[in-house]
Amino acid sequence: MSRTLTVKSNNLDIIVPFRKKQVTLFFVSCLMSLWSFSQVKTEIDTSSIRIGEQISYKIKVETDSTNSVVFPEGQTFLPLELVEALKVDTTKQDSKIQLLREYKLTQFDSGSYYIPRQKVIVGDTPFFTDSLKVDVNTIEVDTTKQGLYDIKPIITVEKSPSKGWLYILLLLAIIALVAFLLYWFIWRKKPLTEEEEIAMLPPYERAKLAMSKLGEETYLERSDFKSFYSELTYIIRKFLDEKVYERSLESTTDELIARLQLLKDGNQFKFHKDTISNIETIFKRADLVKFAKSTPDVALAELDKQTISKELDAVKATLPEPSEEEKLLNQQYKEAQERKQKRKKIIITVAISLFLIIGTFIGFGAAYGFGYVKDKVLGHTSMELLEGEWVKSAYGFPPIYIETPQVLERQEVKLPEGTEGKVSTTIFNYLSPNDNFSIATQTTIIGQPQEQDADKQKAINLNSIIENNLKTWETQGVRNIVTQNEDFFTPNEAQGIKTYGTAEFPEEGQEDFYKAEYMLLSFTTEQVVQQITIVWKQNDTYAQDIVKRVVDSIELNPNVKQEEERE
Repeated sequence: MSRTLTVKSNNLDIIVPFRKKQVTLFFVSCLMSLWSFSQVKTEIDTSSIRIGEQISYKIKVETDSTNSVVFPEGQTFLPLELVEALKVDTTKQDSKIQLLREYKLTQFDSGSYYIPRQKVIVGDTPFFTDSLKVDVNTIEVDTTKQGLYDIKPIITVEKSPSKGWLYILLLLAIIALVAFLLYWFIWRKKPLTEEEEIAMLPPYERAKLAMSKLGEETYLERSDFKSFYSELTYIIRKFLDEKVYERSLESTTDELIARLQLLKDGNQFKFHKDTISNIETIFKRADLVKFAKSTPDVALAELDKQTISKELDAVKATLPEPSEEEKLLNQQYKEAQERKQKRKKIIITVAISLFLIIGTFIGFGAAYGFGYVKDKVLGHTSMELLEGEWVKSAYGFPPIYIETPQVLERQEVKLPEGTEGKVSTTIFNYLSPNDNFSIATQTTIIGQPQEQDADKQKAINLNSIIENNLKTWETQGVRNIVTQNEDFFTPNEAQGIKTYGTAEFPEEGQEDFYKAEYMLLSFTTEQVVQQITIVWKQNDTYAQDIVKRVVDSIELNPNVKQEEERE
């Protein structure tokens, strides 16, 4: 007896013999799949371009609206380079949808290339597109119209002018102002005042000048005998104090006369017999005027002034000529006084300079911090990097866009044996002169796109790569590595892994170690691994500010995202 099995698919009855159930179920399934079919097509706008031109590569998918579609992401078009992946364009047709995604591809080397098979996942089913051939041609130059020239030599480009010269000019102006003030008020040889000029005269000339000025006064016209006799006796007492008896100013009249008589009797001064007597008479009359309010005649006062003037001449005539030894002592005394004045000026200058320096340091320290001011004056490598002119550039391909305090230099990379043609690596780095700070970028492209089923493709294990990085450090002498991992997103939402912590790094050419912090940022696609490594000495606040600015500037191709690891 023949039996049948009825299967319904989208209101279509399919009748098959029951005794052939095992075989026919397979075809039924195929028929149902075709009934809810999905189509994947590709096209390119041209198969021949010139170096640097772009190809428009389109993937079209037509499927049920209930199916999810995953298009290729990242650098899966190698050896062609992905320039831009446009957004998916969706068109609805009844119960189906048509999806279109366009990719801009290019190549900078001439030759024939194949766009690899691309994997498109529709629902749970992977589809692979056909590979397409693209010819990249060189640009022909008509040398009959365009002359050939030698390659121009490398020229040095001057850096853009900075405002540093303004600060230097301001500093020089302040120093010049301070130096001028010190010179003007301390070191400048000032013109002498009248009193200073009189003080510089020898005692005799000074006394005669004082007598002359006394004659110009109006003491006698005003009957101010006390002031007159006080000035008159002071003039001769001052002269005697400097040239005859050094206590003449504070001695009483009797004590002074007794001392003068004693000096005459001892033949130390050959005073005239009337000199001491005349001085005694005038001094006693002056005492009467000052203390007894005596009022002498004006003519007598004038006569006393003339007498004192003559006695000054008489006393001077008795003074012995200074010996060579006395002259030498006077010269030495004068030089000693000049040295004393010079030392005094130096001390004042140093004191004022120190006061200004300390005051300036305290002022700027209160405003900006004492540590910052100290490092600014004495110099600090990390501070110079932080406050220098930064450079923003792209390194490697796919590019890593990053801003750094110095340009990163390409490093030669020697690949292990057996990896030639399978792995390509480009490294750029910078190391500060005293090893306080280093930064490096590394881009590694592993093999060619896999043309296998999705289940057979092997994803890059990023954690394994990071572990190998740390093991490499250990083989290079780094010790006590402390590690933490966390997810990391760049400002343009590229996802990766942030590995950070502390370690002890060996000093270059020494047996000592220094404690440092490090940060390793890692990103990957199916074939590309990108890493940024930063190392800086611990507790260096300027380096920490540098790291923050560098990390905040990192941008990757938004298609370069971390793949989910597959077991």
